[in-house]
Amino acid sequence: MTDATAGAAVTLPGIDADRVPAWLEAHAGLRGPFDFDLVAGGRSNLTYAVTDADGRRVVLRRPPTGLVLESAHDVAREHRIISALGPTAVPVPPVLGLCTDLDVTGAPFYVMEFVDGVILRDERAVEAHVPVAGRHRLAESLIDAMADLHAVDPDAVGLGDLSRRDGFAERQLRRWHKQWSASRSRDIPAIEDGHRRLSARVPPQRRLGVVHGDFRLDNTVFRPDGTVSAVLDWELCTLGDPLADLGLLLTYWIAPDDDRTPALTGTPTRVEGFPDRRFLVDRYATRTGADVSEVEFWMALGYWKLACIAEGIHARYAAGVMGDDGLDPDVIARAAPLLAEEALRVLDA
Repeated sequence: MTDATAGAAVTLPGIDADRVPAWLEAHAGLRGPFDFDLVAGGRSNLTYAVTDADGRRVVLRRPPTGLVLESAHDVAREHRIISALGPTAVPVPPVLGLCTDLDVTGAPFYVMEFVDGVILRDERAVEAHVPVAGRHRLAESLIDAMADLHAVDPDAVGLGDLSRRDGFAERQLRRWHKQWSASRSRDIPAIEDGHRRLSARVPPQRRLGVVHGDFRLDNTVFRPDGTVSAVLDWELCTLGDPLADLGLLLTYWIAPDDDRTPALTGTPTRVEGFPDRRFLVDRYATRTGADVSEVEFWMALGYWKLACIAEGIHARYAAGVMGDDGLDPDVIARAAPLLAEEALRVLDA
């Protein structure tokens, strides 16, 4: 924990010692001095837990400090999405303010309320906080939160112009192939092969909804009773086919006996008590009434997208702009080719 007061030295990346505390007092209703704590686990936008002099806790989000690709890390857009979803059934943190003045700390940032609960990043967190008997309920609540998101009418909440409304899969393939091309530091044939094969198998877009873009267990905060209190990390949110969220969740849902599937993040579902992927698909179909017959395409696209993201993270580590957050850079270096190969395996199956 670093104490940041006016004139104090701040060693955290992306936080100006004088201007950020002054902005928080003027625009977020907080009172200094402040403690800033860089939250572990975030490897895209930088996330800080901030505590003010009265003990009130908030969260500050800003882009990484270097090598930011065009269209990535748009925190103003993320702020807009969370604000729009606040009045709906989707559990999101209340937002407190947005700063677009780059003179404050070199990049835009926004502030939201700190939501009490637990984030389950790995097996140890699950075993410490969720009894075996409660893990099935946790999976149900996760799918229910996803279903609530996909029930939102984008036009009704002011998000109808968030992105184009058609050709979602094609747009995803173009976007992530562009990101891969911009950040690549080596040849990964499986990424190019995956792009070609996915492009040839795009299903028709049957629904339009708000797509989170990175919906997974450790992007949610859970209450002690196993229900979702907040869905986090909306930077990849867009309009498109909601099955993309379900397909991506399945890529993260690794069973205890599944040693083949690569993991870009932790693997909390490896422990006993979680239902299998089929349960997730069936509950989603029951809650939404959606046709889920093409979910395998979206699962393959999810693996391929994660491969492109992993290569971008690898490039930032190689450039020395990610700092030391406890992750072995060699793990990330291996992740991109493994994830791309998994996408090809799902397509073959």
